Amino acid sequence: MSKTFLHGIETIEIDGGTRPIRTVKSAVIGLIGTAPEADDTLFPVNTPVLIPGTPRAAQPLGDKGTLKVALDAIFDQAGAMVVVVRVDEGADDAATLTNVLGDAASGTGVHTFLAAESVVKASPRLLCAPGFTGTFNGGSSVNPVVAELQGLAEKMRAIVIADGPNTTAIDAIAYRETLGSDRVFVVDPGVKVWDPATKANAVQPASARVAGMIAKRDAEKGFWWSPSNQPVNGIVGTARPVAFHMSDPASEANRLNEKCVATIVQKNGYRLWGNRTTATDPTWAFLSVRRTADMIYESIEEAFLWAMDRPMSANLVLDIQESVGSYLRHLKAVGAILGGSCWLDPELNSKEQLMAGKLYLDFDIEPPAPLEHLTFRAHRDNGHYTELVNQVLSAS
Repeated sequence: MSKTFLHGIETIEIDGGTRPIRTVKSAVIGLIGTAPEADDTLFPVNTPVLIPGTPRAAQPLGDKGTLKVALDAIFDQAGAMVVVVRVDEGADDAATLTNVLGDAASGTGVHTFLAAESVVKASPRLLCAPGFTGTFNGGSSVNPVVAELQGLAEKMRAIVIADGPNTTAIDAIAYRETLGSDRVFVVDPGVKVWDPATKANAVQPASARVAGMIAKRDAEKGFWWSPSNQPVNGIVGTARPVAFHMSDPASEANRLNEKCVATIVQKNGYRLWGNRTTATDPTWAFLSVRRTADMIYESIEEAFLWAMDRPMSANLVLDIQESVGSYLRHLKAVGAILGGSCWLDPELNSKEQLMAGKLYLDFDIEPPAPLEHLTFRAHRDNGHYTELVNQVLSAS
């Protein structure tokens, strides 16, 4: 109530009530690689550069190195937003690999992705390093680039799309068994693409195309849809044939999927086949489930900057609670979750916790699992012969 004398009318704007929650961008791709002919001004090394969905913006990278080919593969699928990190080519493969790995303290190599939000206002959710994640020497040794990206993915709520060794199914399964993260999605084998320069087919890693496919699926359907069973654009084949039959559990494609390796099969065109990350916890086995939870968590956290540091009050708590509840109801309505709710637990919110400025709100969600195994149960019914006889008798 104002104590200032006024013979008239005034309006006071009340900054309260619920706020809508906007879902964060789910399909920003983080791509790291080499481009020795790149324009150093436009694409400086160890610096995140945003390519906003147009192949033309990638032209200053030049034709040599891994980035140009990978970006072509992505844009064959969709006009995705790509955060590009360029590293120098080394004197040999080991030196180049070292540059890709970079250094956490100096924020170089793959660690450059952590600066993307600050530099280009976009945080990568799909991380790939085509040409650097498929190296596998057998045994229990993890590919070093995958290992480094996995740690970043946990911090960034991202997914690493890793290329398998591109040799045999046995090697692909052995490669996958070195991993155990719900943030790593392995695809094997590589793909064949027509190379105009050599006028012949060339084998390329599949990870960039899979990243583009996920971005396309997110844009067309939503982040809760699996990229599996979707066409892979721009390829003429796979590096090795992958035997596939829908109902054959012994087929190579099914054996790879069973061991959490996605693959590419020929079924009315070449398509990605596989839903599972390398998770050891079956609760988080499905790629789409992991990503759905990530997007919801991130969106809710990003939405409440406005609430931080405000005086604690019942209205503030109710506004936050209702905003989350409204967002979850929206997600259920569009099919992103099966259901969800938000509530305050009085046992967690003791007066001591509230006096310390700490508020706990619980919410639950359940992302929909993709339909991976469909069983039809066929029955025979010889009673139909009786119907046949009755039809003949009634017609005669």
